[in-house]
Amino acid sequence: MKKTSTRLSDGRELIYYDQDDSRERDAPDPRPADQVATASEVRRDPLLGDFVAIASHRQGRTHLPPADACPLCPARPGGHQGEVPDSDYDVVVFENRFPSLSGPTGRCEVVCFTSDHDTSFAGLDEDSARLVLEAWRDRTADLSRLDSVRQVYCFENRGVEIGVTLGHPHGQIYGYPEITPRTRLMLQSLAGHRATTGGNLFDDLVARERADGDRIVLETEHWTAFVPYAAHWPYEIHLYPRRRVPDLVALDEAARAEFPGVYLELLRRFDRIFGEGRPPTPYISGWHQAPFGEPRPGEPDVAREEFALHLELFTVRRTEGKLKFLAGSESGMSVFINDVPPEAAARRLREVASS
Repeated sequence: MKKTSTRLSDGRELIYYDQDDSRERDAPDPRPADQVATASEVRRDPLLGDFVAIASHRQGRTHLPPADACPLCPARPGGHQGEVPDSDYDVVVFENRFPSLSGPTGRCEVVCFTSDHDTSFAGLDEDSARLVLEAWRDRTADLSRLDSVRQVYCFENRGVEIGVTLGHPHGQIYGYPEITPRTRLMLQSLAGHRATTGGNLFDDLVARERADGDRIVLETEHWTAFVPYAAHWPYEIHLYPRRRVPDLVALDEAARAEFPGVYLELLRRFDRIFGEGRPPTPYISGWHQAPFGEPRPGEPDVAREEFALHLELFTVRRTEGKLKFLAGSESGMSVFINDVPPEAAARRLREVASS
């Protein structure tokens, strides 16, 4: 992998990740150096103790433009000029023009998985998927060094049903200034389990799923994928490396080499859940990684090495033509009601395995 860092005309960082080590990247950004005024602010909810990002400038971000005006496509001679100055790319990462978090409140980046506007992550080959993984790892390592970043979340939203505003295959990376509410709950459960049993909650959870087997979707030498016992979403998969590590940076070569085939298979199964020829399944996919630094006052007393890196993949589609909306119980009280039994979801995800 070759990494080339450059700057866009407005000063934002852009990074090319190439499979070809000899590839030179020196195309300048021809656009005027106008900058979007960002006003990201983090406020704390005094009742719940969590934080909310206030980012009013995002109201003006690009929304579902036609393909010939896509800002994530590479530059075309005489055509629309978007965020990527070069005429093609393998994987590219750049600072979001409309960030939810910025400056002392964190950082937001966009990850373009391919220059091909008309494909998806599931349409990549294994070498291309491996390059995305390496880009995720590299960005996690770099963002961990920023004083404004406490935790890194690499994720993808796919489908207008999720709220995607750009159709080009891409994801995002958020560098949060604090431990997120979701991770804080995991750390509390992790610390409580250790105090009660002396064991590691993540290790025991995965071992229990493997022993039961009913919710296992896919197992390989280095990865285990299963539908969780108390799944929140109609079809939800958690993917764990067999060897517990706190983040993507710590993944060993064997797990990294096997990941592309495993992940592509899971994504392709998702697209077959509701039958061949159906519209692509909308989903959210994201990596849960350990926060950086030692626990601070008021945070669960858990070492980074106790946390287990894992990927969560789920869809809001509960059946063909019907979505899982977060209504009163879910949105108002955070109590999920799942219409699809996890065992049935796992069975369906095994049925649609590639032949």
